[in-house]
Amino acid sequence: MEDTRNLIDEYKGQTNEQVFEALNRTRQNLEIAIENVEHDFNIGSIVRTANSFNVKKVHIIGKKKYNRRGAMCTDKYLEIVHHHTYEDFLKTQTGRELVAIENNTERAEPLHDKNFTQNTTLIFGSENNGITKELLKEADDVRYIESFGSTRSVNVGAAAAIAMYEWTRQNLWGN
Repeated sequence: MEDTRNLIDEYKGQTNEQVFEALNRTRQNLEIAIENVEHDFNIGSIVRTANSFNVKKVHIIGKKKYNRRGAMCTDKYLEIVHHHTYEDFLKTQTGRELVAIENNTERAEPLHDKNFTQNTTLIFGSENNGITKELLKEADDVRYIESFGSTRSVNVGAAAAIAMYEWTRQNLWGN
């Protein structure tokens, strides 16, 4: 029987648990936090991208339900933790640099100037209102993704992919 799951050949034929354990041996020390993202498909997209970059953990703050179809079943291969409040999330972040990706604040600096640490958690907020003021205040650093067209921002799923790639570029391959 052919394995039709969206897996690279190395993992074809393995159980979901075996894939999870194999990925655990090579996980990156990057974590992702998603706060109050309204569109389930965007959460699923971020989860799928997090799996692609083999991140350590995805934190979903606030809204718990999301479109698992958008994640293409990749939620089975990484740890996803739900937090009802940003305070609960912060309790899990000791020793980690919290980097908010947010373009709607004077604190933000360009992503391309950021030198990421190994122990980073990237934070993404809702499509309409961004990251809450309370959580943004707790961030160690705030970065925005430069835009060269007429829109002020990219979709939150695209922003997460860009930021994960930049962290990976620096921490896996060097600056």
